[in-house]
Amino acid sequence: MKSMISSVPVRPAAARARSAGNGVWLWFAVPGLTIFCAFWLLPMVRLVGVGASGPDGAMAYLSVLTNRHYFTSLVSTLVLSAVVTVATLAISVFVGLFLRRNRFPGQSALLAMLTFPLAFPGVVVGFMVIMLAGRQGLIGAFTTWLFGESLVFAYSLAGLFLGYLYFSIPRVILTVVAAAEKLDPSLEEAARSLGAKPWQVLLHVVLPALLPALISSGAICFATSVGAFGTAFTLAANIDVLPMTIYNEFTGYANFATAASLSIVLGVITWAVLALARSLTGSGVAAAA
Repeated sequence: MKSMISSVPVRPAAARARSAGNGVWLWFAVPGLTIFCAFWLLPMVRLVGVGASGPDGAMAYLSVLTNRHYFTSLVSTLVLSAVVTVATLAISVFVGLFLRRNRFPGQSALLAMLTFPLAFPGVVVGFMVIMLAGRQGLIGAFTTWLFGESLVFAYSLAGLFLGYLYFSIPRVILTVVAAAEKLDPSLEEAARSLGAKPWQVLLHVVLPALLPALISSGAICFATSVGAFGTAFTLAANIDVLPMTIYNEFTGYANFATAASLSIVLGVITWAVLALARSLTGSGVAAAA
């Protein structure tokens, strides 16, 4: 009898306490899982079903490739977002490194002003573009005075590019400044001591060290530009980007199946870009997108 009792494994008190603690902590996941299911999973499943409920069935998801209008809208969206991302990264790298390497009075105020657009919704950004490059904008008034003809580009892809650039730069600058603070100055000093020129130090030392941060912030910038709607809606006179196409299909033509299928395609493209960036940088892609 004693041998049978001794053969029964006895869990240590610490292991039992740990198991009980894990069970308690699992309850903390319930609110998050509930919100995830209620506000993302179930609507997404419903959206997928609606996208395939039209006369074309599941083939509606290929309409973005087979329909010339939808395809043009998709290409315009992707090209515009890519150009905005490249321009944002280029500007943010130089500004972020300057702010990191130099100390001067009013630097904190300047950084706060550069990040001020984060407080504005897309509609306000679009209105600011109109005030700058619209029919009554500052650029139009200046060119009328200078050349006798008003330059207006707020209601085109050029105006949307300006709005997206204004909206994206603050996010990337903050990331670049934070990443630049972790750079090892001794590496740059070693490169200079070996005769490297400033542009070579930037190209071969600084940028490789900043690359993970640039990839992650660039992916978020691209995803934000692809899905941005408020700015495009404000400047929608001659703009053909996919968020506006989805809006027009949904509200103007009551074409729910097409709007849903285009939404899924847009979401999959955005997710693929973020997933690629995460695979290249580990967990560097923030969930802010």
